[in-house]
Amino acid sequence: MAGLIVKSPYIKCGGGGGGAGGYASYIGTRERVELLPDDRPPTRRQEQLVRDLERDFPDTTAYPEHVAYAEQPTKARASEYITAALDTHWDDAQRSEVYAKYIATRPRAERLGSHGLFGDEDYVDLNATMDELEHYTGNVWTHIISLKREDAARLGYDNALAWRDLLRAHRNDVAAAMHIPPQDFRWCAAFHNEGDHPHVHMMAWSVKPGQAYLSKQGIREIKSTLTNQIFLHEMTQLYEQKSSTRNELVQEARHALLALSRELRNKIADAPEIETKMQELAQTMSTVSGKHQYGYLKKPIKKKVDRIVDELEGFPTVRECYERWLELQRQVDSYYKDEQRPRLRLSEQKEFRAIKNAVIQVADQINSGEMTFEDKPLGEIDEPDEFPHASYDYCRLRDAISDRDVPHEERRECVEELKELAKDDDPDAQYLLGRLYRDGGLLIPDDEKAEHWFRRSAESGYDCAEYALGKLLESQERKTEAAKWYDRAATQGNRYAQYRLAKLYLAGNGVLKNVRRAVELLEASTKQDNPYAAYTLGKLCFDGKLVRQNVALGMRYMEQAAQMGHAFARFFIDRQDSLKPPSVMLAVTRLLHHLSGIFETIRPLDATSRPIEIDRKRFAELQEKRIAMGHKPDDHEDQSYSGMSMATPW
Repeated sequence: MAGLIVKSPYIKCGGGGGGAGGYASYIGTRERVELLPDDRPPTRRQEQLVRDLERDFPDTTAYPEHVAYAEQPTKARASEYITAALDTHWDDAQRSEVYAKYIATRPRAERLGSHGLFGDEDYVDLNATMDELEHYTGNVWTHIISLKREDAARLGYDNALAWRDLLRAHRNDVAAAMHIPPQDFRWCAAFHNEGDHPHVHMMAWSVKPGQAYLSKQGIREIKSTLTNQIFLHEMTQLYEQKSSTRNELVQEARHALLALSRELRNKIADAPEIETKMQELAQTMSTVSGKHQYGYLKKPIKKKVDRIVDELEGFPTVRECYERWLELQRQVDSYYKDEQRPRLRLSEQKEFRAIKNAVIQVADQINSGEMTFEDKPLGEIDEPDEFPHASYDYCRLRDAISDRDVPHEERRECVEELKELAKDDDPDAQYLLGRLYRDGGLLIPDDEKAEHWFRRSAESGYDCAEYALGKLLESQERKTEAAKWYDRAATQGNRYAQYRLAKLYLAGNGVLKNVRRAVELLEASTKQDNPYAAYTLGKLCFDGKLVRQNVALGMRYMEQAAQMGHAFARFFIDRQDSLKPPSVMLAVTRLLHHLSGIFETIRPLDATSRPIEIDRKRFAELQEKRIAMGHKPDDHEDQSYSGMSMATPW
């Protein structure tokens, strides 16, 4: 069975124990263990160490390295088990004289220079890293990520460079799972090409001690992200022990599921009966005190939610998506167990519990009267990269960078040229460089650098950069600053800045709430053929909460938006004889979009990996947070997950 193994112990620093700096040196300088013939028996010293580890760290007896050793006790397998056990229990092992002596004298990682450490930069200063960690007062997580030898060789992850590129590309995902903002995230890693399980050690911490915490769900997110990247394009190899026909069926089913979920995402639902049930649920939820999550509700309310979910399953596209998912799940289940899973209703399927909380969330939004904008496609059209007065050098580099047929290395070289052009105060180059740093791909995502280059371009009066800077700041919840830059771009006639600034004024986010000013901006944007602005004006007129209700005027705005291609506007026009509050009419559509996201991201799970239920009682939630913040190991379950899960948590 192909699989990625992720273990995430941590080292407690600042309490007199130390050890993080020594661990960095240990993983960065030890060389790979010699691969010994399987028939050589373990030494007496190894046998004693194995017994000691089994006694002192009983959780390690479940490690695959221990299972392999128990099946066939050899010198090589004993070494692999001892290494795995000490690596995951470094904080305790280094305080033991017996274990510390073994750590100090055993063979020493594949080196990229004088040592094996790598990180965001090409060169990691080992001494500086050790010094930083020795004086660090927070927890340092020591992720150990490994593959089976045959998988690592087949997929190209049997060398340090491949792991370096993988971790660099997903360092922000690891940071998010550890609740660390990207700019505060620090990490270094080393690859150890050892035995049957080549692996990488990744030390991760925040520049702000006490900021980070890692739950079991966070570990699952890290594992899912890396697993998806490693195995995504190798699905036929993933199922190589089955027939080629089975592989083709799995591939076809997965492609069909993805296509159906995309269809669902673009669907606008006309379902008056479910809308009525959503109104009834909203009225019920308005009387509920406490946490508005499915697991905390009383049974009668849960039944209302379940009935709505089951009616959603009645949509042909939802039903077909669910059937495709079940088909894939049965295929995966067949690798691990003989019995076939029963077909449950969508409301009974634990993997899809997120849709129940989505139903509750939409009901709460109906009660709050929260304005929604249905403008998700806006991000695909609001940032041009072609300008009439751009320099020849900019146009040449832009075309090469955006052309995926150009070899990757050549595109990277063009990015380096673009940096030089940006330093020479070319505003187009500065703007494009900001986008590359913000979006990642050819560059490691870096919001600070993105902001720097957007700001450089914006300060020269470039409205596209002013708008892009406003978007970046708004995404960071710096809405007052965002409003300032939106205003500058809007003054220059940028229709998308006018629209986004109007949204801030409508909600009073970052600015004083000012509906009159918002309407002025929306009208100006509509005159420049922005369908999202026209649609928003139509909804305001229909709703009548922020402006005087005027259905006729609202319909005229909707007609304008529809003529410009806004699909939701056409929906309101078609329903003009049975208008309900916009939040109610759009409730089912929003639920279908939630389902689309779930179907796109959730993957069939293997028999050893089941998602952690998100609606645990308060006691369990507090217990897990206490564990994540550094409580003793015997307070919690083992934080390692073997086997492969393609699941992405919702």
